[in-house]
Amino acid sequence: MLSCLYLCTAKLPSKARSEQMYRAFIFSLTFLLYASFHLSRKPISIVKVSRTMSLFKHPSTLVKHGNKNNYKQLLGALDYSFLCAYAVGMYLSGIIGERLPIRYYLTVGMLASGLFTAMFGLGYFYNIHNLWFYIMAQVANGLVQTTGWPSVVTCIGNWFGKGRRGLIMGIWNSHTSVGNILGSLIAAYWVSTCWGLSFVMPGVIIAVMGIVCFLFLIEHPKDVSCSCTPSSVSECFFYFDFCLLIHMFIMIDPEMHHLLTDSENCSVSLNSSIVVTGEGRHGTSAISFLGALRIPGVIEFSLCLLFAKLVSYTFLFWLPLYITNVEHLDAKRAGDLSTLFDVGGIFGGILAGLISDRLEKRASTCGMMLLLAAPTLYMFSAVSKMGLEATVVMLLISGALVNGPYALITTAVSADLGTHKSLKGNARALSTVTAIIDGTGSVGAALGPLLAGLISPSGWNNVFYMLMVADACALLVSLKILFSFCVFLLC
Repeated sequence: MLSCLYLCTAKLPSKARSEQMYRAFIFSLTFLLYASFHLSRKPISIVKVSRTMSLFKHPSTLVKHGNKNNYKQLLGALDYSFLCAYAVGMYLSGIIGERLPIRYYLTVGMLASGLFTAMFGLGYFYNIHNLWFYIMAQVANGLVQTTGWPSVVTCIGNWFGKGRRGLIMGIWNSHTSVGNILGSLIAAYWVSTCWGLSFVMPGVIIAVMGIVCFLFLIEHPKDVSCSCTPSSVSECFFYFDFCLLIHMFIMIDPEMHHLLTDSENCSVSLNSSIVVTGEGRHGTSAISFLGALRIPGVIEFSLCLLFAKLVSYTFLFWLPLYITNVEHLDAKRAGDLSTLFDVGGIFGGILAGLISDRLEKRASTCGMMLLLAAPTLYMFSAVSKMGLEATVVMLLISGALVNGPYALITTAVSADLGTHKSLKGNARALSTVTAIIDGTGSVGAALGPLLAGLISPSGWNNVFYMLMVADACALLVSLKILFSFCVFLLC
């Protein structure tokens, strides 16, 4: 296969090789940019475990806001303030983002996010014990972080076609889990000694990445005189590069093989892989909010993501505390162990993308993984009490099945709907569609941690029952999508 790949690459014209290098660069850069967003969100889930976080131990805080027995509700309020602001802001972010240059919009958002993330940690150094200070920092951070997702999805959608979108975006979406893992490790390093640095350092990192974004992000192929239509030949080799990196050997489709033997045929039809028209971002009018809602599948997948993200973000914000209570580990070890959920999520996202590409059915793939996730969550609640080894195994499996559908909907599905044929090539709709889907999902992300904070005092088993109900609701919505599709085919 390596020799075949070498011979085929040699036939690529220099322009195609240049476009391939640009795509690899944009893929890597947007991966790192959004990983830094998740890196800055993770510390609070680690720090909330530590008794050194004096916010809820200080007498003035307890007098104003409750007592030492309701700290879970207070922590839930912090989670909810960030996620609620994020959900509300996301609906506006896509509409604003498609009217502004992505590079400037994303840079400002990252610099502001770095400021507010670090501001939360500065409360430790300045001995601030007012709960409203931390809530306002969370609200402001939630609002500015909405600049991230619509921007990076639009940028990656501008550079890649639909041919291998599920797998490519499945690999790319692992930035979520990579960011969570790095955020957990950084926060856990300082959590027992100086928890303020658990926020300040991620804030510095995302601000630095904002400067990198301003200097190097290329929003559209037109900006560097590349073809507006992603070349199937170049995209195919980009796909093979990643297959080699992760040791995946996949047979070439007959149609793609035909393209590889014809070096002159470097373009494809509108229906096969085009993402943007020749007019590009600046030559088409922005789509309205209601217009985006009328795209077939947007509402259904938005609701599916609402329940899927509810489950995922409950794990994101409460898993370290659960591990501490069940396994009786300290904050650092619980934070390190919780990263296994995100490791499973990396493989789940890639697997979901690969399966959906092979079956060419995004909803079926989501439904299959959601069907397996519900009993897995029940097993996790039971098996995790049997010992550390069982917890490790269930963290990996649960991470894959919970994050697989979430990753697929937020990337490949959003990009597919944002370039739906009913839009007639209007690339400016992608940002709005992405924001609507992720914004609706963020409503679930806000509800999940809040409900966990309210339910957990009655027992962790009840939290898992809530997660299983949410997963079942996501499954029902995905079945509704499949049913509608079957009726459409029969008609």
